[in-house]
Amino acid sequence: MAVIFKKTTGLTDAQTHYCPGCTHGIIHRLVGEVLEEMEVLGTSIGVAPVGCSVLAYNYFNCDMHEAAHGRAPAVATGIKRVFPEHTVFTYQGDGDLASIGTAEIVHAANRGENITVIFVNNTTYGMTGGQMAPTTLIGEKATTCQGGRDPKLHGYPIRMSEMLSTLTGATYIERVRVDTPGEVRKAKKAIRKAFDVQMAGLGFSMVEVLSTCPTNWGMSAPDALQWLRDNMVPYYPVQNFKDIDLAAAKEEK
Repeated sequence: MAVIFKKTTGLTDAQTHYCPGCTHGIIHRLVGEVLEEMEVLGTSIGVAPVGCSVLAYNYFNCDMHEAAHGRAPAVATGIKRVFPEHTVFTYQGDGDLASIGTAEIVHAANRGENITVIFVNNTTYGMTGGQMAPTTLIGEKATTCQGGRDPKLHGYPIRMSEMLSTLTGATYIERVRVDTPGEVRKAKKAIRKAFDVQMAGLGFSMVEVLSTCPTNWGMSAPDALQWLRDNMVPYYPVQNFKDIDLAAAKEEK
């Protein structure tokens, strides 16, 4: 009998700790599938953050390194410079990357570090109880802004992909979502290209993934997916912000 669908060898058999309806599992699978298909699992090193995905080292079937809160890009920079032939990636949430780790991600991108960043944006601090994040939308409620985010008090949600795409050292920046099968396929294509950019030695690449947090949003899984479409996508448009022609770039090198 032909095999139509199977679990990727890019992930372990560990039981997930994520809440029901959380889309971290989908994103994990996409990363694992890409690394498997590229045949680089044996030479890949991932850097886990602090946040909901702090236990990423239990799931990815490759070497993993834990980083202090927000410091994953700095750790990945060191690893890649010591092992330039390895595929190095960080997997970070919005609290980790866009708040305490803002300096690390900005300067890693600006230096053009040849690493790949998977940035999961669910507009909240998921692990610690739903506090307001740098990405929390205007009017969105959180434990630390129970009346909803007010730009006069809290500032505006940061669009990380747009900001990083302005940096000369950044090579490939794209924002995707994983709320439908079609969007999942597009997300996988973007993740594959981000790793291809690194493998070609072309510099910094990042894929931002719009994700859900049904638990902290106080919604069912289907309602959370719809909330993402209705509220996140208008403010965080799904598109490519900085691209590169891989074939042409390889010829130039």
